Amino acid sequence: MLSVYSNSVIPNYNVSPVTQKGQADKTVSNYNTHYASAPSFRGSTPDVGFRTSLSTKEEKEEYKTLTKHLDKEGKKLLNVVLKNGTLLKNDSNDKSTTLENLYKMVSTPRAQGMDADVLLKHTLKTIADPFTITQRFGDIPEEYKPEVIGKITNNTKNLIERKLADYELEDMFSGCCVAASEEFNLASNKPAEFARFAEGLTSPKMAVDKNIKLDSLSEKTLDAIWLLNAFEIPYEAKDFKTAKITLAPDKNAIIREQIQERHQDKLERSPIDVLMQSTFMNVGSQQSYNTLNDKRGGKFSNEDRGLIDFEKTFMESVVEDKSITSVTYQKVDDDQRVVGYETDYETVKNQLLETLNQGHHIIIGYTMTDESRKINGGHEITIVGSRTDEHGNLIFICNDTDDDNPAPVEYYASSLIPNIHHAGIPTKIADKSMQQTENWVLGLRDFNNKQ
Repeated sequence: MLSVYSNSVIPNYNVSPVTQKGQADKTVSNYNTHYASAPSFRGSTPDVGFRTSLSTKEEKEEYKTLTKHLDKEGKKLLNVVLKNGTLLKNDSNDKSTTLENLYKMVSTPRAQGMDADVLLKHTLKTIADPFTITQRFGDIPEEYKPEVIGKITNNTKNLIERKLADYELEDMFSGCCVAASEEFNLASNKPAEFARFAEGLTSPKMAVDKNIKLDSLSEKTLDAIWLLNAFEIPYEAKDFKTAKITLAPDKNAIIREQIQERHQDKLERSPIDVLMQSTFMNVGSQQSYNTLNDKRGGKFSNEDRGLIDFEKTFMESVVEDKSITSVTYQKVDDDQRVVGYETDYETVKNQLLETLNQGHHIIIGYTMTDESRKINGGHEITIVGSRTDEHGNLIFICNDTDDDNPAPVEYYASSLIPNIHHAGIPTKIADKSMQQTENWVLGLRDFNNKQ
């Protein structure tokens, strides 16, 4: 897994929260339907051999049990994911089906204070319609404020510090665009694995184990092990090819999760969103994330929010267990000004289209610039498909977890591509059309040594 020309931006560039998205203008044509009834973006071709009916006694009993824990809306969602083949998929790390993981959620204990029925319905909503995933934080109700402020300020008695923390909580913008985009990828591409994550993160352990191929991280085993150590991921190396890792949210995530179980407002994150995004932020930030104030530490970024491209690439590779290259397209100078591109428009377009044709979604980071092309913000979205309009113009169909629109959105390629800073694409595709300047592991080490 290589990062192409990644050193052009790493020291300063951060995909931190933004409140505007003016550079990559959307077309006027947005989908108004949700994922369950919208065109499928799971891959370039439909699944072959997927099952839409319960065939064993065990499956029927598990399905019957789930219906007992669901209201009318939930039962309808359960039927939708059965009929579209999602419920009986076994695209999880341990080959368990979506049904098996949902059943485990209601038939085994949950973490203290968590409601299995509420979690089941939120999980069903997400896998039935991944476009409902959002990164928008919920507010902190007054009864939770003393505990939350205490944890943020290390229980200081200083009234000024506590008041500043209170102000910060009142005006928070989410820096979880990378994590929310990865959550969307998991829910839309591997629903059984998403359900397995949801079950594990809500279990008393509040963690999920995953077997990964070390060459998903690096061609060299020792470099892959170095990465796991550098990102402080708990792991057990099984041999020279595989490792068992443990992924978990930060210790404060349970507070936000329980708030959202009881106080979720429209367009706010679900309890499952909270735990998934906290986990992915924790993975990328070297286990340093704090869900309460959306801040992170870690050794690879000087910023306290968001994830930089090295971290995003590592997180995406670990969660999806595949070799991904973070291809950097924009040249950025020391003043954070876009001064050129590493390749031409057609190369970028062809890489994106080839990736989509192979059935992969693409998490991209695009920049927003002022008149002098200086970067004043960045955001991550996911390209899920493409089409051409009546004039032959290429349009990318995308998901944006921060636009308050639980549906696909569209961007003209001519507007989006010039503003793409980086994109996560399969290594084999990146290898064919762009020169690789250095192994991303070596780049990470070099960056770390400069801190």
